[in-house]
Amino acid sequence: MPMGDDGITEPLVGLVIVSHSSKVADGTLELAAQMAGDEVRIVAAGGLADGAIGTDATRIAAAIQAADAGAGVVVMTDLGSAVLSASTALEMLDEEQAARVRLSRGPIVEGAIVAAIQASVGDNLEVVVETADAMLAHNKLAG
Repeated sequence: MPMGDDGITEPLVGLVIVSHSSKVADGTLELAAQMAGDEVRIVAAGGLADGAIGTDATRIAAAIQAADAGAGVVVMTDLGSAVLSASTALEMLDEEQAARVRLSRGPIVEGAIVAAIQASVGDNLEVVVETADAMLAHNKLAG
């Protein structure tokens, strides 16, 4: 964790991975955590509680709470209704915590990896989400 000017360790931005599939969310978490290390709180909220395909706003809200160390949380989603569920989850949080959450429009895998890396070096919430969002335009086939 980065040190503040006062010598106190600063919290890092957390990350929540929301996918309709628990396997996609867990796999994305595994990749992002491998790149970022153990200090970034990354929580998967994939699938429904019974293992079925889908998203659950209550599970997403709980994941946001678990990922938030005080510096905010970036939420990565896979498909449209995951965005809807994540938006509903924000309404379940208290205003102070909800104000520290950003939904990324970036691709779930690539966005999560770069977000986790930026969070691990101590970048703030806005930089982390902007970096994840920028992956939307990234051409991975370009040399």
